Amino acid sequence: MDDSKKSATLTLGETSYELPVLSPSAGPDVVDIRKLYGQMGIFTHDPGFTSTSSCESKITFIDGDKGELLHRGYPIDQLAEKSHFLEVCYLLLYGELPTATQLEDFENRVTRHTMVHEQMHRFFTGFRRDAHPMAVMVAVVGAMSAFYHDSTDISDPWQREVASIRLIAKVPTIAAMAYKYSIGQPFVYPRNDLDYASNFLRMCFAVPCEEYEVDPILTRAMDRILTLHADHEQNASTSTVRLASSSGANPFACIAAGIACLWGPAHGGANQACLEMLREIGTVDRIPEFIARAKDKNDPFRLMGFGHRVYKNFDPRAKVMKQSADEVLELLGIENNETLKVAMELEKIALEDEYFVSKKLYPNVDFYSGIILDAMGFPTSMFTPIFAVSRTVGWISQWKEMIGDPAMKIGRPRQLYTGATRRDYVDVEDRG
Repeated sequence: MDDSKKSATLTLGETSYELPVLSPSAGPDVVDIRKLYGQMGIFTHDPGFTSTSSCESKITFIDGDKGELLHRGYPIDQLAEKSHFLEVCYLLLYGELPTATQLEDFENRVTRHTMVHEQMHRFFTGFRRDAHPMAVMVAVVGAMSAFYHDSTDISDPWQREVASIRLIAKVPTIAAMAYKYSIGQPFVYPRNDLDYASNFLRMCFAVPCEEYEVDPILTRAMDRILTLHADHEQNASTSTVRLASSSGANPFACIAAGIACLWGPAHGGANQACLEMLREIGTVDRIPEFIARAKDKNDPFRLMGFGHRVYKNFDPRAKVMKQSADEVLELLGIENNETLKVAMELEKIALEDEYFVSKKLYPNVDFYSGIILDAMGFPTSMFTPIFAVSRTVGWISQWKEMIGDPAMKIGRPRQLYTGATRRDYVDVEDRG
Protein backbone atom coordinates (compact mmCIF):
# COMPACT_ATOMS: atom_id res chain seq x y z
CA MET A 1 0.00 0.00 0.00
CA ASP A 2 1.50 3.32 -1.12
CA ASP A 3 0.42 6.23 1.08
CA SER A 4 3.52 8.42 0.82
CA LYS A 5 2.39 11.50 -1.13
CA LYS A 6 -1.32 11.71 -1.91
CA SER A 7 -3.75 13.77 0.13
CA ALA A 8 -7.25 15.19 -0.09
CA THR A 9 -8.44 18.60 1.08
CA LEU A 10 -11.65 18.93 3.08
CA THR A 11 -12.99 22.44 3.60
CA LEU A 12 -15.37 23.20 6.46
CA GLY A 13 -16.40 26.84 6.59
CA GLU A 14 -13.24 28.88 6.15
CA THR A 15 -10.88 26.16 7.37
CA SER A 16 -9.29 23.48 5.19
CA TYR A 17 -7.80 20.21 6.37
CA GLU A 18 -5.45 17.81 4.64
CA LEU A 19 -6.42 14.13 4.82
CA PRO A 20 -4.04 11.33 3.73
CA VAL A 21 -5.02 9.24 0.72
CA LEU A 22 -4.03 5.57 0.80
CA SER A 23 -3.40 3.66 -2.43
CA PRO A 24 -4.15 -0.10 -2.43
CA SER A 25 -2.51 -2.70 -4.64
CA ALA A 26 -5.85 -2.93 -6.49
CA GLY A 27 -9.06 -0.93 -6.35
CA PRO A 28 -9.84 2.75 -5.72
CA ASP A 29 -7.83 5.05 -3.48
CA VAL A 30 -9.04 5.50 0.10
CA VAL A 31 -9.28 8.76 2.03
CA ASP A 32 -7.96 8.14 5.57
CA ILE A 33 -10.39 9.80 8.01
CA ARG A 34 -9.12 8.23 11.23
CA LYS A 35 -8.11 11.65 12.63
CA LEU A 36 -11.10 13.51 11.23
CA TYR A 37 -12.97 13.82 14.52
CA GLY A 38 -9.87 14.80 16.47
CA GLN A 39 -8.91 17.49 13.97
CA MET A 40 -12.29 18.81 12.87
CA GLY A 41 -14.84 17.58 15.41
CA ILE A 42 -17.03 15.94 12.74
CA PHE A 43 -17.94 12.41 11.62
CA THR A 44 -18.77 10.97 8.22
CA HIS A 45 -22.20 9.42 7.58
CA ASP A 46 -22.34 6.19 5.54
CA PRO A 47 -25.32 3.88 6.20
CA GLY A 48 -24.38 0.33 5.25
CA PHE A 49 -20.70 1.35 5.13
CA THR A 50 -20.81 0.95 1.34
CA SER A 51 -18.32 3.79 0.83
CA THR A 52 -16.15 3.04 3.86
CA SER A 53 -13.07 0.86 4.17
CA SER A 54 -13.16 -0.80 7.58
CA CYS A 55 -9.86 -2.65 7.43
CA GLU A 56 -6.72 -3.41 5.48
CA SER A 57 -6.76 -6.93 4.00
CA LYS A 58 -4.64 -9.11 1.74
CA ILE A 59 -7.13 -11.97 1.34
CA THR A 60 -9.81 -11.29 -1.29
CA PHE A 61 -10.30 -8.63 -3.96
CA ILE A 62 -13.46 -7.99 -5.98
CA ASP A 63 -13.81 -5.78 -9.04
CA GLY A 64 -17.55 -5.67 -9.62
CA ASP A 65 -17.32 -3.77 -12.91
CA LYS A 66 -14.94 -6.30 -14.43
CA GLY A 67 -16.66 -9.30 -12.85
CA GLU A 68 -13.43 -10.32 -11.13
CA LEU A 69 -12.90 -12.22 -7.87
CA LEU A 70 -9.36 -12.92 -6.68
CA HIS A 71 -8.24 -14.95 -3.67
CA ARG A 72 -4.69 -13.90 -2.74
CA GLY A 73 -4.38 -12.77 -6.37
CA TYR A 74 -5.64 -16.00 -7.97
CA PRO A 75 -8.81 -15.76 -10.14
CA ILE A 76 -11.73 -17.73 -8.75
CA ASP A 77 -12.40 -19.50 -12.05
CA GLN A 78 -8.85 -20.91 -12.10
CA LEU A 79 -9.14 -22.08 -8.51
CA ALA A 80 -12.53 -23.69 -9.10
CA GLU A 81 -11.32 -25.42 -12.27
CA LYS A 82 -7.83 -26.55 -11.23
CA SER A 83 -7.82 -26.61 -7.44
CA HIS A 84 -10.09 -28.03 -4.74
CA PHE A 85 -11.68 -26.71 -1.57
CA LEU A 86 -9.05 -27.66 1.02
CA GLU A 87 -6.27 -26.26 -1.14
CA VAL A 88 -8.22 -23.00 -1.39
CA CYS A 89 -8.63 -23.12 2.40
CA TYR A 90 -4.86 -23.31 2.76
CA LEU A 91 -4.42 -20.42 0.33
CA LEU A 92 -6.88 -18.21 2.20
CA LEU A 93 -5.42 -19.04 5.61
CA TYR A 94 -1.71 -18.83 4.83
CA GLY A 95 -1.45 -16.60 1.77
CA GLU A 96 0.21 -18.96 -0.71
CA LEU A 97 -0.64 -22.16 -2.54
CA PRO A 98 0.81 -25.13 -0.64
CA THR A 99 3.53 -27.49 -1.74
CA ALA A 100 2.52 -31.14 -2.08
CA THR A 101 3.92 -31.85 1.41
CA GLN A 102 2.19 -28.85 2.97
CA LEU A 103 -1.13 -29.79 1.36
CA GLU A 104 -0.92 -33.39 2.54
CA ASP A 105 -0.16 -32.25 6.10
CA PHE A 106 -3.03 -29.74 6.03
CA GLU A 107 -5.52 -32.25 4.66
CA ASN A 108 -4.48 -34.78 7.32
CA ARG A 109 -4.92 -32.25 10.11
CA VAL A 110 -8.39 -31.24 8.91
CA THR A 111 -9.47 -34.84 8.32
CA ARG A 112 -8.45 -35.92 11.82
CA HIS A 113 -10.45 -33.16 13.46
CA THR A 114 -13.80 -33.86 11.78
CA MET A 115 -15.34 -35.71 14.72
CA VAL A 116 -17.06 -33.62 17.38
CA HIS A 117 -16.97 -34.19 21.13
CA GLU A 118 -19.36 -37.04 21.90
CA GLN A 119 -21.18 -34.99 24.52
CA MET A 120 -22.18 -32.54 21.78
CA HIS A 121 -24.57 -35.22 20.48
CA ARG A 122 -26.72 -34.68 23.58
CA PHE A 123 -26.83 -30.97 22.88
CA PHE A 124 -28.94 -31.60 19.78
CA THR A 125 -31.71 -33.33 21.73
CA GLY A 126 -32.53 -30.02 23.41
CA PHE A 127 -33.89 -28.67 20.13
CA ARG A 128 -37.33 -29.31 18.69
CA ARG A 129 -37.27 -31.71 15.75
CA ASP A 130 -38.61 -29.00 13.45
CA ALA A 131 -35.92 -26.48 14.42
CA HIS A 132 -34.29 -24.81 11.42
CA PRO A 133 -30.78 -26.23 10.82
CA MET A 134 -29.35 -22.69 10.91
CA ALA A 135 -30.79 -22.12 14.38
CA VAL A 136 -29.09 -25.32 15.49
CA MET A 137 -25.79 -24.34 13.86
CA VAL A 138 -25.69 -20.92 15.51
CA ALA A 139 -26.13 -22.56 18.91
CA VAL A 140 -23.84 -25.56 18.45
CA VAL A 141 -20.94 -23.68 16.86
CA GLY A 142 -21.14 -21.09 19.62
CA ALA A 143 -21.17 -23.93 22.16
CA MET A 144 -17.88 -25.29 20.81
CA SER A 145 -16.16 -22.85 23.17
CA ALA A 146 -17.65 -24.90 26.03
CA PHE A 147 -16.04 -28.09 24.71
CA TYR A 148 -12.68 -26.94 23.35
CA HIS A 149 -11.19 -24.76 26.10
CA ASP A 150 -7.66 -25.36 24.84
CA SER A 151 -8.17 -23.23 21.71
CA THR A 152 -9.96 -20.09 22.91
CA ASP A 153 -6.97 -17.93 23.91
CA ILE A 154 -6.67 -15.56 20.96
CA SER A 155 -3.31 -14.24 22.20
CA ASP A 156 -1.71 -17.66 21.64
CA PRO A 157 -0.78 -18.26 17.97
CA TRP A 158 -0.90 -22.04 18.40
CA GLN A 159 -4.38 -21.94 19.93
CA ARG A 160 -5.53 -19.73 17.04
CA GLU A 161 -4.16 -22.34 14.63
CA VAL A 162 -5.88 -25.22 16.42
CA ALA A 163 -9.19 -23.33 16.52
CA SER A 164 -8.92 -22.63 12.80
CA ILE A 165 -8.41 -26.29 11.91
CA ARG A 166 -11.16 -27.41 14.27
CA LEU A 167 -13.71 -25.05 12.78
CA ILE A 168 -12.94 -25.97 9.17
CA ALA A 169 -13.09 -29.65 10.10
CA LYS A 170 -16.10 -29.72 12.43
CA VAL A 171 -18.59 -27.24 10.93
CA PRO A 172 -19.49 -29.69 8.09
CA THR A 173 -20.08 -32.40 10.70
CA ILE A 174 -22.29 -30.06 12.74
CA ALA A 175 -24.24 -29.02 9.61
CA ALA A 176 -24.79 -32.67 8.66
CA MET A 177 -25.88 -33.48 12.21
CA ALA A 178 -28.35 -30.58 12.14
CA TYR A 179 -29.80 -31.97 8.92
CA LYS A 180 -30.03 -35.54 10.21
CA TYR A 181 -31.68 -34.36 13.40
CA SER A 182 -34.27 -32.37 11.43
CA ILE A 183 -35.34 -35.44 9.44
CA GLY A 184 -35.24 -37.90 12.34
CA GLN A 185 -32.32 -39.98 11.13
CA PRO A 186 -29.29 -41.09 13.17
CA PHE A 187 -26.08 -39.10 13.00
CA VAL A 188 -23.45 -40.45 10.60
CA TYR A 189 -19.86 -40.24 11.79
CA PRO A 190 -17.19 -38.83 9.45
CA ARG A 191 -14.71 -41.13 7.75
CA ASN A 192 -11.01 -40.37 7.42
CA ASP A 193 -10.65 -42.17 4.09
CA LEU A 194 -12.93 -39.72 2.26
CA ASP A 195 -12.19 -36.28 0.88
CA TYR A 196 -13.87 -33.21 2.39
CA ALA A 197 -16.83 -32.93 -0.01
CA SER A 198 -17.48 -36.69 -0.18
CA ASN A 199 -17.39 -36.91 3.59
CA PHE A 200 -19.97 -34.15 3.93
CA LEU A 201 -22.32 -35.71 1.38
CA ARG A 202 -22.02 -39.10 3.09
CA MET A 203 -22.76 -37.61 6.52
CA CYS A 204 -25.89 -36.01 5.05
CA PHE A 205 -27.27 -38.89 2.99
CA ALA A 206 -25.91 -42.18 4.33
CA VAL A 207 -27.94 -44.41 6.67
CA PRO A 208 -26.60 -47.23 8.87
CA CYS A 209 -28.62 -49.95 7.15
CA GLU A 210 -26.80 -49.82 3.80
CA GLU A 211 -23.59 -48.74 2.12
CA TYR A 212 -23.46 -45.29 0.56
CA GLU A 213 -21.21 -44.46 -2.38
CA VAL A 214 -20.79 -40.82 -3.37
CA ASP A 215 -20.84 -40.19 -7.12
CA PRO A 216 -17.67 -38.33 -8.21
CA ILE A 217 -19.73 -35.85 -10.25
CA LEU A 218 -21.73 -34.91 -7.16
CA THR A 219 -18.54 -34.71 -5.11
CA ARG A 220 -16.98 -32.38 -7.64
CA ALA A 221 -20.12 -30.23 -7.73
CA MET A 222 -20.19 -29.96 -3.94
CA ASP A 223 -16.48 -29.15 -3.85
CA ARG A 224 -17.07 -26.33 -6.35
CA ILE A 225 -19.99 -24.95 -4.35
CA LEU A 226 -17.73 -24.84 -1.29
CA THR A 227 -14.84 -23.31 -3.24
CA LEU A 228 -16.92 -20.63 -4.93
CA HIS A 229 -18.43 -19.45 -1.63
CA ALA A 230 -15.27 -19.65 0.49
CA ASP A 231 -14.74 -15.89 0.86
CA HIS A 232 -16.22 -12.73 -0.60
CA GLU A 233 -14.37 -9.80 0.89
CA GLN A 234 -16.05 -7.56 3.53
CA ASN A 235 -19.65 -8.74 3.19
CA ALA A 236 -22.19 -8.53 6.01
CA SER A 237 -21.31 -11.81 7.77
CA THR A 238 -17.55 -11.30 7.40
CA SER A 239 -17.88 -7.79 8.81
CA THR A 240 -19.91 -9.28 11.67
CA VAL A 241 -17.10 -11.75 12.43
CA ARG A 242 -14.55 -8.95 12.36
CA LEU A 243 -16.67 -6.72 14.60
CA ALA A 244 -17.21 -9.53 17.11
CA SER A 245 -13.53 -10.44 17.09
CA SER A 246 -12.51 -6.81 17.66
CA SER A 247 -13.84 -7.18 21.22
CA GLY A 248 -11.51 -10.12 21.86
CA ALA A 249 -14.28 -12.73 21.70
CA ASN A 250 -13.19 -16.36 21.24
CA PRO A 251 -13.13 -17.74 17.66
CA PHE A 252 -16.12 -20.04 18.11
CA ALA A 253 -18.30 -17.15 19.29
CA CYS A 254 -17.12 -15.02 16.36
CA ILE A 255 -17.95 -17.68 13.77
CA ALA A 256 -21.35 -18.27 15.40
CA ALA A 257 -21.98 -14.53 15.00
CA GLY A 258 -21.10 -14.83 11.32
CA ILE A 259 -23.50 -17.76 10.90
CA ALA A 260 -26.28 -15.75 12.56
CA CYS A 261 -25.73 -12.88 10.12
CA LEU A 262 -25.54 -15.22 7.14
CA TRP A 263 -28.97 -16.56 8.06
CA GLY A 264 -30.60 -13.33 6.85
CA PRO A 265 -32.54 -13.77 3.59
CA ALA A 266 -30.77 -10.76 2.04
CA HIS A 267 -27.40 -12.50 2.52
CA GLY A 268 -27.07 -16.27 2.72
CA GLY A 269 -30.65 -17.06 1.81
CA ALA A 270 -30.41 -15.93 -1.81
CA ASN A 271 -30.20 -19.41 -3.36
CA GLN A 272 -33.12 -20.58 -1.22
CA ALA A 273 -35.16 -17.55 -2.33
CA CYS A 274 -34.26 -18.37 -5.94
CA LEU A 275 -35.49 -21.94 -5.70
CA GLU A 276 -38.68 -20.85 -3.96
CA MET A 277 -39.26 -18.45 -6.86
CA LEU A 278 -38.81 -21.29 -9.36
CA ARG A 279 -41.38 -23.31 -7.44
CA GLU A 280 -43.75 -20.34 -7.42
CA ILE A 281 -43.50 -20.19 -11.21
CA GLY A 282 -44.31 -23.89 -11.15
CA THR A 283 -44.35 -24.89 -14.82
CA VAL A 284 -42.57 -23.84 -17.99
CA ASP A 285 -45.73 -22.48 -19.60
CA ARG A 286 -46.03 -19.84 -16.83
CA ILE A 287 -42.55 -18.37 -17.43
CA PRO A 288 -43.72 -15.64 -19.89
CA GLU A 289 -46.13 -14.36 -17.23
CA PHE A 290 -43.34 -13.94 -14.69
CA ILE A 291 -40.92 -12.50 -17.25
CA ALA A 292 -43.53 -9.84 -18.03
CA ARG A 293 -43.93 -9.10 -14.33
CA ALA A 294 -40.16 -8.76 -13.91
CA LYS A 295 -40.10 -6.17 -16.69
CA ASP A 296 -43.03 -4.22 -15.23
CA LYS A 297 -41.69 -1.37 -13.09
CA ASN A 298 -44.99 -1.19 -11.20
CA ASP A 299 -44.90 -4.86 -10.20
CA PRO A 300 -42.94 -5.61 -6.98
CA PHE A 301 -42.01 -9.07 -8.29
CA ARG A 302 -38.33 -9.56 -9.14
CA LEU A 303 -36.45 -12.52 -10.51
CA MET A 304 -34.21 -14.00 -7.83
CA GLY A 305 -30.84 -15.41 -8.87
CA PHE A 306 -30.22 -12.85 -11.62
CA GLY A 307 -27.78 -9.98 -11.40
CA HIS A 308 -25.67 -9.20 -8.31
CA ARG A 309 -25.24 -6.26 -5.96
CA VAL A 310 -21.45 -6.31 -6.32
CA TYR A 311 -20.94 -7.66 -9.83
CA LYS A 312 -22.15 -5.21 -12.46
CA ASN A 313 -21.20 -7.68 -15.16
CA PHE A 314 -21.27 -11.50 -15.16
CA ASP A 315 -20.73 -13.14 -11.77
CA PRO A 316 -17.33 -14.86 -12.28
CA ARG A 317 -18.45 -17.75 -10.08
CA ALA A 318 -21.56 -18.42 -12.15
CA LYS A 319 -19.75 -19.69 -15.24
CA VAL A 320 -18.07 -22.48 -13.25
CA MET A 321 -21.25 -23.21 -11.32
CA LYS A 322 -23.23 -23.52 -14.55
CA GLN A 323 -20.84 -26.22 -15.75
CA SER A 324 -21.40 -28.20 -12.55
CA ALA A 325 -25.16 -27.67 -12.80
CA ASP A 326 -25.16 -29.08 -16.33
CA GLU A 327 -23.12 -32.11 -15.20
CA VAL A 328 -25.34 -32.81 -12.19
CA LEU A 329 -28.58 -32.47 -14.15
CA GLU A 330 -27.23 -34.75 -16.87
CA LEU A 331 -26.37 -37.33 -14.21
CA LEU A 332 -29.61 -37.12 -12.24
CA GLY A 333 -31.99 -36.10 -15.02
CA ILE A 334 -34.74 -33.50 -14.85
CA GLU A 335 -37.48 -35.33 -16.75
CA ASN A 336 -39.72 -35.62 -13.71
CA ASN A 337 -38.70 -32.41 -11.95
CA GLU A 338 -40.77 -29.40 -13.01
CA THR A 339 -38.72 -26.98 -10.90
CA LEU A 340 -35.51 -27.87 -12.72
CA LYS A 341 -37.27 -27.67 -16.08
CA VAL A 342 -38.39 -24.16 -15.18
CA ALA A 343 -34.85 -23.26 -14.15
CA MET A 344 -33.30 -24.42 -17.40
CA GLU A 345 -35.87 -22.61 -19.55
CA LEU A 346 -35.60 -19.44 -17.47
CA GLU A 347 -31.81 -19.51 -17.81
CA LYS A 348 -32.11 -19.81 -21.59
CA ILE A 349 -34.51 -16.86 -21.81
CA ALA A 350 -32.40 -14.65 -19.52
CA LEU A 351 -29.26 -15.25 -21.58
CA GLU A 352 -31.04 -14.36 -24.84
CA ASP A 353 -33.70 -11.78 -23.94
CA GLU A 354 -32.62 -8.23 -24.82
CA TYR A 355 -34.10 -6.82 -21.61
CA PHE A 356 -31.95 -9.04 -19.37
CA VAL A 357 -28.84 -8.83 -21.56
CA SER A 358 -28.95 -5.01 -21.76
CA LYS A 359 -29.32 -4.72 -17.97
CA LYS A 360 -26.69 -7.45 -17.44
CA LEU A 361 -29.14 -9.51 -15.38
CA TYR A 362 -27.23 -12.74 -15.92
CA PRO A 363 -27.82 -15.84 -13.79
CA ASN A 364 -25.59 -15.61 -10.72
CA VAL A 365 -23.96 -18.23 -8.52
CA ASP A 366 -27.04 -18.48 -6.28
CA PHE A 367 -29.20 -19.47 -9.26
CA TYR A 368 -26.99 -22.42 -10.16
CA SER A 369 -26.07 -23.53 -6.64
CA GLY A 370 -29.74 -23.72 -5.67
CA ILE A 371 -30.46 -25.88 -8.72
CA ILE A 372 -27.57 -28.22 -7.88
CA LEU A 373 -28.46 -28.59 -4.20
CA ASP A 374 -32.10 -29.26 -5.04
CA ALA A 375 -31.12 -31.88 -7.61
CA MET A 376 -28.86 -33.56 -5.02
CA GLY A 377 -31.81 -33.92 -2.67
CA PHE A 378 -31.13 -31.16 -0.13
CA PRO A 379 -34.18 -29.32 1.23
CA THR A 380 -34.07 -25.53 0.98
CA SER A 381 -33.56 -25.33 4.75
CA MET A 382 -30.06 -26.77 4.21
CA PHE A 383 -28.95 -24.28 1.56
CA THR A 384 -27.75 -21.64 4.02
CA PRO A 385 -26.05 -24.16 6.36
CA ILE A 386 -24.05 -25.41 3.37
CA PHE A 387 -23.16 -21.79 2.61
CA ALA A 388 -21.93 -21.52 6.24
CA VAL A 389 -19.78 -24.64 5.80
CA SER A 390 -18.12 -23.02 2.81
CA ARG A 391 -17.75 -19.52 4.24
CA THR A 392 -16.26 -20.69 7.55
CA VAL A 393 -12.73 -20.66 6.12
CA GLY A 394 -13.21 -17.12 4.83
CA TRP A 395 -14.42 -15.96 8.23
CA ILE A 396 -11.48 -17.65 9.96
CA SER A 397 -8.97 -16.18 7.51
CA GLN A 398 -10.38 -12.70 8.07
CA TRP A 399 -10.43 -13.31 11.85
CA LYS A 400 -6.79 -14.43 11.91
CA GLU A 401 -5.73 -11.48 9.77
CA MET A 402 -7.52 -9.05 12.07
CA ILE A 403 -6.05 -10.55 15.25
CA GLY A 404 -2.56 -10.12 13.78
CA ASP A 405 -3.16 -6.53 12.63
CA PRO A 406 -1.38 -4.01 14.93
CA ALA A 407 -3.89 -1.36 13.83
CA MET A 408 -6.84 -3.39 15.16
CA LYS A 409 -9.24 -1.51 17.41
CA ILE A 410 -12.56 -2.51 18.88
CA GLY A 411 -15.30 -1.63 16.43
CA ARG A 412 -17.30 1.43 17.44
CA PRO A 413 -19.33 3.04 14.62
CA ARG A 414 -20.62 6.58 15.22
CA GLN A 415 -24.15 7.82 14.62
CA LEU A 416 -26.12 10.76 13.31
CA TYR A 417 -28.33 11.42 16.34
CA THR A 418 -31.75 12.88 15.53
CA GLY A 419 -33.57 12.19 18.80
CA ALA A 420 -34.62 14.50 21.62
CA THR A 421 -32.01 16.76 23.17
CA ARG A 422 -31.49 16.99 26.94
CA ARG A 423 -34.68 17.27 29.01
CA ASP A 424 -35.46 16.85 32.70
CA TYR A 425 -37.41 14.02 34.28
CA VAL A 426 -41.00 14.84 35.26
CA ASP A 427 -42.73 12.95 38.10
CA VAL A 428 -45.62 10.79 36.90
CA GLU A 429 -48.27 12.81 38.73
CA ASP A 430 -47.09 16.01 37.03
CA ARG A 431 -47.21 14.71 33.47
CA GLY A 432 -50.01 16.13 31.35
